[in-house]
Formats: sequence, C-alpha cells, structure tokens
Amino acid sequence: MSTADLPRTAPGRNGRGLLAWASADPLRAVLAVIAVVTIVSGAAQIPLGDVVLRLLGVAPGLVERQLFGTIGMFMIVVGGLLLHTLATSTANRPVLLWCGLQKVGAAAAVGIGVATAAFAPLALSVASFDFVTGILCLVYLRKLPRVGRLPS
Repeated sequence: MSTADLPRTAPGRNGRGLLAWASADPLRAVLAVIAVVTIVSGAAQIPLGDVVLRLLGVAPGLVERQLFGTIGMFMIVVGGLLLHTLATSTANRPVLLWCGLQKVGAAAAVGIGVATAAFAPLALSVASFDFVTGILCLVYLRKLPRVGRLPS
C-alpha cells in the first residue's frame, strides 16, 4: 500500500463508516485498536494494580502501587495521543515516532525487569506486545507523507 492509498478522513466523517475506514488502511485500524487497548489497560491498572502486579510476580506495596498507577496514567495519555492522531486527517509524524519509541522503550524496560527477576517471565508477553506495537508505529510512520494532509 502506498501513501496514496491512506484514507484522508476519520471514521464516520463524510459518510464513511468505521468498517470502510478500517478496510481502507488496515495497519492504521490495527494501531487504533492497539491504542484503545492501551487506554483501557492503563485505566484498569490504576484501580487493579495489586492484581496485575501479583500476576507479574511483584509483591505490591505502597510504592509499587503508586508507580504502577502512574505508569497506567501515562499509558492512557500515550494511547489517547496515538488514537487521536490516527483518527485525524493530518499526518502527524512526530506522534507516530514518539509513540513507537515509547512502546519499544517500554518493552525493553519490562524485558530488563524480567532479566533482573523484578518481574515474572509472564511479563514478557507484555513486553512482546509493546515491542510489536512500537515496530508497527514505526512501519506506519514510514508510510506517511513527510508533511501535510494524508492523501486519499
């Protein structure tokens, strides 16, 4: 798919439905779904941090819960920024770059946490998801035009 194939409008605008929007650029749609998953999981880990931390092999204390909640807040922000960008018709290359780098960095941080036994090996599934998401953001970034609006 070339940049000429990228949709110009957000879902539901100009009579386009969500399915038509998603089928016009499947990678964009996949990234939008991942952004929603990031928002929801970030929001969930704020009140449910104890449960998630225990699944990751961490005994949740006050500091761990606070830091995990803070990470959840940043997940909401980064996921929201990515979703907002994908739902607009403007090619916002810096957002894709930094969201991709954040995801790759998060994967590395979790991987280090597993390597140092701070997290259980189950956390590698989170790291893998973040790594793949980061790569997809960077791949999508390469498809975008350098400046201006997304071509139709």
